[in-house]
Amino acid sequence: MKKLLIIGYVWPEPHSSAAGYHMLSFIKLFLAQHWHVTFASPAALSEHRADLCALGVDEVEIELNSSSFDNWISQLQPDIVLFDRFMMEEQFGWRVEQCCPNAVRLLDTEDLHSLREARHQLIKQQLRDEQLNIAALSSLPTLYHRMADTDLAQREIASIYRCDLTLMISDLEIQLLTEHFNVPVSQLTHCPFMLPDEETATPSFEDRQHFISIGNFRHAPNWDAVLWLKQQLWPLIKQQLPKAELHIYGAYPPPKATALHNAKEGFLVKGWVDDAHQVLQNSRLLLAPLRFGAGIKGKLVDAMRNGTPSVTTSIGIEGMTANQQDWGGAWSDNPQGFADAATVLYENKSVWQTAQVTGHQLLQKRFNQHDIQASLLEKILPLLSQSQRDAHRRANFTGQMLRHHHHKSTKYMAQWIEAKNKHITSI
Repeated sequence: MKKLLIIGYVWPEPHSSAAGYHMLSFIKLFLAQHWHVTFASPAALSEHRADLCALGVDEVEIELNSSSFDNWISQLQPDIVLFDRFMMEEQFGWRVEQCCPNAVRLLDTEDLHSLREARHQLIKQQLRDEQLNIAALSSLPTLYHRMADTDLAQREIASIYRCDLTLMISDLEIQLLTEHFNVPVSQLTHCPFMLPDEETATPSFEDRQHFISIGNFRHAPNWDAVLWLKQQLWPLIKQQLPKAELHIYGAYPPPKATALHNAKEGFLVKGWVDDAHQVLQNSRLLLAPLRFGAGIKGKLVDAMRNGTPSVTTSIGIEGMTANQQDWGGAWSDNPQGFADAATVLYENKSVWQTAQVTGHQLLQKRFNQHDIQASLLEKILPLLSQSQRDAHRRANFTGQMLRHHHHKSTKYMAQWIEAKNKHITSI
């Protein structure tokens, strides 16, 4: 039986984040191929994590900067190792290569961290200068200029080179990497959300009420969206719909978020919800005013799956569609335009129903599970052949060079930290 090892930055929480759902989809794909799957992580166990053992997945807690990992993986001898985010490849990549040189090394970026951070800094600058221009954050030349000199981008793209193949959730991010950072297209594969081809019955327009906003509060773009709603967007909507309510859900709400709760304003911060799909089905419209971010947005996909139209921004639709007419709702980067679109969709049954149908069509076109899985396996499985894997690695000389220098420095630093920790323990 073939073995897949996933080294997770965190334990997957499919009900808390899109990243958790995406990781679980990947796990289920390889279980369906009758692989033995092990999920290992140095992170603390979380209260909302998926029950991987119930799926037949081995769960293993591992340590940073410890040779105990070397002993363990040498015994496991996985055929494929998937690093969940580049930080895990930095920590464990050299150990994997040293102990299991023939294992295929995959990287799942989830989204480009360096892209999200560059946009975060740009939006901060715009807000300081009082010149909000969300559309400018989609200019690839501008983004390259802001990212290229940053430590985060250099680390993340070096990690992409060091791996055999990187899973990219957004085709726009592939375009950014290949056209501006000159990453070979052979190092990347498009892997968006993998959704079953199904259309479930959902409540009608009349049976739904209220606006909804949802997202993990630990994710900076989500928190920024809540602030924008509170400070500017929701008051504009309330002017047109005085009786409307906005219900805000999300995992890990901090005190500064719950402090925004105001029943008189219809701004209700509700925090964690056990079943996000249920609250989406019972809501008439999702508001997702994302001013920065990366990847593709799980909340918008979930809304379309549950027949709930949405209003978002150009950042929100990125990686899913570039056309207003293909979106399951509306998008606007202008506060008044956002509020007006939300009002129309909330009140106009015909417009709402058209948006619902359009959303289902977009899911079938862009996120078909069967098509994405087939394409992904077609890229990954040939690398299990030693001859094809060796040829692939020889063609990526930059990756070999980066592995040589990075692994040497990281190896000695890790060994120094481990020796220091043992010394402290022995005192």
